[in-house]
Amino acid sequence: MLTAVSSRLVLLDSASLYFRAFYALPESMTAPDGTPVNAVRGFIDTITKVITDRGATRLVACLDADWRPEFRVAALPSYKAHRVLEGGVEGEEDVPDTLTPQVPIILDVLDAVGIATAEAVGYEADDVIGTLAAREETDPVEVITGDRDLFQVVRDEPVPVRVLYLGRGWAKAELLGPVELAAKYGLPETDAGPAYAGMAVLRGDPSDGLPGVAGIGEKTAAKLVKEFGSLRAVLDAVHDPRDRKLTTRARTALLAAQDYLAVAPTVVNVATDAKVLQDRPDVVPAAPADPDRVEELSRRWGLGSSLPRLLNALERRRS
Repeated sequence: MLTAVSSRLVLLDSASLYFRAFYALPESMTAPDGTPVNAVRGFIDTITKVITDRGATRLVACLDADWRPEFRVAALPSYKAHRVLEGGVEGEEDVPDTLTPQVPIILDVLDAVGIATAEAVGYEADDVIGTLAAREETDPVEVITGDRDLFQVVRDEPVPVRVLYLGRGWAKAELLGPVELAAKYGLPETDAGPAYAGMAVLRGDPSDGLPGVAGIGEKTAAKLVKEFGSLRAVLDAVHDPRDRKLTTRARTALLAAQDYLAVAPTVVNVATDAKVLQDRPDVVPAAPADPDRVEELSRRWGLGSSLPRLLNALERRRS
């Protein structure tokens, strides 16, 4: 059972969540003009659950200012290369045609309701989340995402940072901290977040264009990181003739992937020092910032019961 605490900062991996909503709900959910609004309604419903079920008192919808940052592409040109739209504007992401027009609607709703958004020029939402989580010293932090990349931000001090992973939907949501992450992947509990990032470098991720180290899968990657304590220690051992813990097979594989391993951490590790631009304070409002605009958006886009449910959640917070 997932347990909420009385006060927490919740960080939404917005693109991950509205993509999931888009694929989970039918495109037959449309506005009066025929525009699909399945992602909009699913995203609004997610926010409602975050407020009611997770007890969010502070909330930030984190955005991609750059879905494929130049510093990551410069380090590893294959990074998300397969997701670049062919024939489109240079660097444009290949997004379903019926999802693209829904993103501005989502942003309009967030603005009218009064929910904070944040982004950082030249960075992804993951980096915004990494920075805001690292910066927080007051309240527990909960990251809501369907992306495993953010497992690396979990920690216990100075405040707990947990990830609520929705990869299999809300019904099977997993709340992960260092203990749970270590148990799930066979990683050390100490520095489980950075250990996960190290494992991810070795394992790779085809969905992001990360080849990983040939011959080293997830279990072997986790075993190496746990045995040596960190990715850096694993890589140091490769060139240490006195080391006897690395098998010949693992050493050979790691040596063959030296070029990749030299740049992959830059791609995999989320930034913790991005210059985040936040549009308003992160306190969950007790009432919508612009009630008339909320009503207009609901009517124009046929948002059905989704917006009223969100407004009711805000009202219950006030009472």
